[in-house]
Amino acid sequence: MISRRSFIALSVAALAAPAMAADHPSVVFMNQMGKDLLHAHRQGTVSAFLRVIQRYADVSGIADYSLGDYKVSGGEKSRYFRGVSTFMARYFAEQSRSYPVAKYEIGEATVAENKDVIVASKVFLMSGQTYSVNWQLSWIDGQYKIVDAKFLGFSMTYQQRSLFTSYIGKHNGDVGQLIVALNR
Repeated sequence: MISRRSFIALSVAALAAPAMAADHPSVVFMNQMGKDLLHAHRQGTVSAFLRVIQRYADVSGIADYSLGDYKVSGGEKSRYFRGVSTFMARYFAEQSRSYPVAKYEIGEATVAENKDVIVASKVFLMSGQTYSVNWQLSWIDGQYKIVDAKFLGFSMTYQQRSLFTSYIGKHNGDVGQLIVALNR
């Protein structure tokens, strides 16, 4: 039987464990991603954001999730993934004009129930406004990849899934129509 003192000591240790040091690989990953994302933001081009997305995001996982119950045939997957990357890059390039970023800070990382890592960050706009972004990372093929970003009360991947499935539904379930639209 565990003593009350041992239980309290273990509980305190367990509560402290989720926060990860600044040199943890997930935080190192996010610091580099942050630098590259801020550089892309300052360029403001689709191609600059596309490079960041292709390097740091789990494009295939995000793309598959964004389909909901719909499926893409094997022959169309690479075209679909390319379209999803471009869609995200266009979105970020467009938004970068409305929300000029002055700087960012990468905060602590915690391990979620599903073993993904959540890295907190804070974005400072030129206007003086700030907002928090929680980045969800998964360990994929020996490296971290971003699987979601949550800010201002919504999830980027959930929002994208809603847009994509709505579009497909309005086109009689034809995923090919979405792929064409994404690659325009």
